[in-house]
Amino acid sequence: MLIRIIADVLIFLGAIFAAAGTIGVLKMPDTYSRMQASTCISTLGMLGVALGALLYAIFVMGSASTAIKVCVIALLIFITNPVGAHAIIKGAYRHGIRPEKPMEVDDFRRDFDE
Repeated sequence: MLIRIIADVLIFLGAIFAAAGTIGVLKMPDTYSRMQASTCISTLGMLGVALGALLYAIFVMGSASTAIKVCVIALLIFITNPVGAHAIIKGAYRHGIRPEKPMEVDDFRRDFDE
């Protein structure tokens, strides 16, 4: 019973972080800020959901195969989410999309010899 409550709380917190990421995407001023909000918060939200689902799969369902599937899905999201965001932002920079305020450190400039 206690494990079920903990799993539900973790899933709820993950959903709250995902909702915060959605609000961040809507409220941020430029592409770079929106991508940061969506990537960091969705990864953190996935952490809560994955931990809750893992606890639920192990202790409530008693299914090792479901627990392994949850771990694999979480691992894939934790790997692909930051890499995909980096590729999208690098493409945006290449096409001339710049932040509203000048960047203090511009690491992309040296990649494109600008």
